[in-house]
Amino acid sequence: MRATTIHGPGDIRFTEVPDPTIIEPTDAIVRVTSSCICGSDLWPYRGENPITEGATIGHECIGVVEEVGSEVRDIRVGDFVVVPFDHCDGTCAHCLAGVQSACVNLGMTTSGQGEYARVVHADGSLVRVDGVSGGAPDPALVPSLVALSDVLPTGWHAAVAAGVKPGDTVVVVGDGAVGLCGVLAASTMGAERVVVMSRHEPRQRIATEFGATHVVAERGKEGAEAIKELTGGVGADAVLECVGTDQAMGTAFAIARPGSTVGFVGVPHGVELPVRRMFQKNVGLAGGMAPVRRYLPALLDLVLAGTIDPGKVFDLTLPLDQVAEGYRAMDERRAIKVLLQP
Repeated sequence: MRATTIHGPGDIRFTEVPDPTIIEPTDAIVRVTSSCICGSDLWPYRGENPITEGATIGHECIGVVEEVGSEVRDIRVGDFVVVPFDHCDGTCAHCLAGVQSACVNLGMTTSGQGEYARVVHADGSLVRVDGVSGGAPDPALVPSLVALSDVLPTGWHAAVAAGVKPGDTVVVVGDGAVGLCGVLAASTMGAERVVVMSRHEPRQRIATEFGATHVVAERGKEGAEAIKELTGGVGADAVLECVGTDQAMGTAFAIARPGSTVGFVGVPHGVELPVRRMFQKNVGLAGGMAPVRRYLPALLDLVLAGTIDPGKVFDLTLPLDQVAEGYRAMDERRAIKVLLQP
């Protein structure tokens, strides 16, 4: 098959690689019909994460089940499915506790930006999209369905971890696709004020469409002061940290009111927690890698009902064989999130 591979910092190629195969009897092979580039893919692209030269990359996709292992019972060949980026068996103690991202048999999508992807634990992981015939959903739904594989559940997880509730003032640190989905989550959960920290007008516009009531463009100490002024010196009832840098985490704790929780989903890079501030203000930290399968059924219902439209985070669509340009566009902030089509 053809798939996206990474060969070094800034070196993305679309090349021939071996087809994925059924290895375990619980596996499935999905023919990818749409995929995308994740902000976390930029970490290795920028040389911030170790790289295995020639490895496939990409973990967000939707598609049609082409083959299943002998022990797969609920998923069938021909099903149109959303593929969570983190695969789970659905039966271990952690899955049953709603932390599928810590499944004892955890798997990951590794060739989502390709023609086929192997999914371990197909029955526990895949979510069928009913009513799709011939593997072709309504084109208008495709972006939102792709968003269900990672970015929307991740933003949603930040809001759940932060304990967002109706009437809250919520601040979202980060205006990437995950942060924007965090805005959508907080708004949908009934927050009264949703503040997005953003300096980029196109992202501010989408945040407003998703329910943001206020925009703070300042960063660092100036940003924290702006939040304090906005909240009458009290601070935010819940903070969603959707970046993963030390500055973003520092801002999150600086603006959180005493007794609140910071929900974090940004992949940490160089983060040092302000433990003394957390202790003095009784501010908690919760979150981590999103248990996508936990949220998927309910979020799929919201998408199919037209209640939410997370696909708006995609502002550039490219053919899959132009994936390298998609990485450049996101790295240079010419695009928020890139949708890839065959």
